[in-house]
Amino acid sequence: MENRDIYRIALEQSALDINCNAEDFLKEHPVVVESSVGAKARKYYKEPIACNLVSYGNNIVASVKRENREIVEEYIGKFEFYHCFETPNLHWLNDRLKGNGQKVCFMAEYYLPDVEKLQTLPCNYELKILVQEDFGPLYKPEWGNALCEDRKELDVLGVGAYDSGTLIGLAGCSADCDTMWQIGVDVLPQYRRKGIAAALTSTLAVETLKRGKVPFYCSAWSNIRSMRNAMKSGFIPAWVEMTAKPENIVDEMNQ
Repeated sequence: MENRDIYRIALEQSALDINCNAEDFLKEHPVVVESSVGAKARKYYKEPIACNLVSYGNNIVASVKRENREIVEEYIGKFEFYHCFETPNLHWLNDRLKGNGQKVCFMAEYYLPDVEKLQTLPCNYELKILVQEDFGPLYKPEWGNALCEDRKELDVLGVGAYDSGTLIGLAGCSADCDTMWQIGVDVLPQYRRKGIAAALTSTLAVETLKRGKVPFYCSAWSNIRSMRNAMKSGFIPAWVEMTAKPENIVDEMNQ
């Protein structure tokens, strides 16, 4: 798989996620479509979604509910597209969405592998490839980024790092859609800053590509440690998303 193939697959999946065309992300002007979570959207997309703003670095494609369309159209037409994902401009959108009972909720940056840089990085500890049958006893808080107990059926592949038989680091793949698997990684605190996370992430990315799937990686913009791991592991920034949800859902998350 070449980088252009990976990029095309990501564009096509994002289009399925937010009910637009893949070419919309490559236009030089904003695009607004009606919000809909289709059958082939990534599994973690759940209604209700007031609006979802997605950018691959050219423009914004906004997938919005009808009642929020006018607000979002004004917003993405008023500010430079990359400023729409940050304060102070973000307050403009949030203040107006609150009138419809909505708030900005999720913000994240997504990464794709650069196959010209991606390679399995070395590790001073034993690495093992794990499959779904191995994950049963591993649904514990310390592995909460690598595995998801609420969606066990999607955890399909992993790589574990072991110190004398004890699991000290784990990367896991979630089959969030037909063509792309998301990588999450955890390393026990006492073993961090030893290159384990990058070894796990890069190895799992290579194994994922071998299986004909595109690995992708997600982090919060403020999670510098996670961003550094992504880039060290052979990933590069590809797209960003910002999602608004009903106010009561956001408030519940903040309890």
